Amino acid sequence: MSAHDAVEALRELGLSNYEAQVFVALQRLGTGSAQAVSRVSDVPRSQVYGAADDLASRGLVEVVESSPKEYRPVSLAAAREQLREAVERQHQRAFQNLEAVRNEHADRADERDVATLHGHHSIHERVASLVEEAAERVILVAGSEDLLAEQVASALRARAEEGVSVLVVTEESGVADLFADDPVRVVVASREGTGGFTGRTLLVDDATVLLSVRADDDTEPFEETALWTADTRIGDILAAYVHAGMQSGFEE
Repeated sequence: MSAHDAVEALRELGLSNYEAQVFVALQRLGTGSAQAVSRVSDVPRSQVYGAADDLASRGLVEVVESSPKEYRPVSLAAAREQLREAVERQHQRAFQNLEAVRNEHADRADERDVATLHGHHSIHERVASLVEEAAERVILVAGSEDLLAEQVASALRARAEEGVSVLVVTEESGVADLFADDPVRVVVASREGTGGFTGRTLLVDDATVLLSVRADDDTEPFEETALWTADTRIGDILAAYVHAGMQSGFEE
């Protein structure tokens, strides 16, 4: 990783451009004056003082009271913890504020459309929430065990224990072990039987459908993308295709 990459990474962690450049320069120097820092970075000397003092207030730099004044970075371990705690505080503050304003001007929540979402965590959460709404039956086709996160597995168990018919179709035998003591029916099918599907298919009460696919290119920004719909005409069509595909797979 180059100094430029280090600067960009620090900016993503909340440092300003000048703060990041000064901190990287001090890592290269060990200890340095404003003039020395300016010499090995793109920060004007007049701006080094303010950036270094801001870094000191963040707990990332020590100020050496000499003449001229010099600056020394804290250890990388200490800096890592300082930045981690700062990011966590920002995280908590952001979501507390979001919770406070959530649905502030919403008259109703209408989810009767086709929606898309990206990333394992978001899709795990949506699958779990849709399963929790099941009244009669749930069918989930998940090719691999890692698509059955704990929150998804817990939701499936809970609905099955409430008397909802829950069927999981997978290619991995370990999934059967995961639900060994639960009233969840697991069918371990061959790759040909599932069509070699790498994502997941969820059908809830023949009215809600979620389909996801995994990216097969490392350059993709998300490892999984899904679309889902509930109580829509397109949902009815997708549900019919899911049933037809499963029936064909089981017959084969």
